[in-house]
Amino acid sequence: MDPLVKLRHTIDALFGNGISKNLPKDITMTFSKKTGRIREVYHVKKLLCTLRIDGGLAISPYFAQILLKNKKFRHNCIEIDDDSAPFVRDGKSVFCKHIISAGKNILIGADVPVLYRGEVIAVGKAVLNHTMMLSMKRGVAVKVRDSLKNSLEQKKT
Repeated sequence: MDPLVKLRHTIDALFGNGISKNLPKDITMTFSKKTGRIREVYHVKKLLCTLRIDGGLAISPYFAQILLKNKKFRHNCIEIDDDSAPFVRDGKSVFCKHIISAGKNILIGADVPVLYRGEVIAVGKAVLNHTMMLSMKRGVAVKVRDSLKNSLEQKKT
């Protein structure tokens, strides 16, 4: 199977049909030397995503911002309030009480882009599903894996 087609199918399966249409045209992929599987996907030397062994994707905030051009992708995102934005930008976890809205496609263990005023500031792993995030007032909702602070540090080096 063509690696680009496989990547498109994976994106559509994880985030919803039609989301892969926003995938940039000029992407490069690195492959595993042992297995020949796709390891990482880049666009203009910026990391878009890493394919996990279990079939999932670890997306970067840069890629989440690209996918956000599709309105359906918002069903995979959460929006946070003003109080927690600086902390999340620094890579701290998102707590339930700071969530304004949560997309209906968010499941436990899914990759979740964290939005602040319509811009992706971090990407993390959901600890709760979307209904629990909105109903609970205590506890961690998303453990942040990659934030804008990390992206800015990589640009400097």
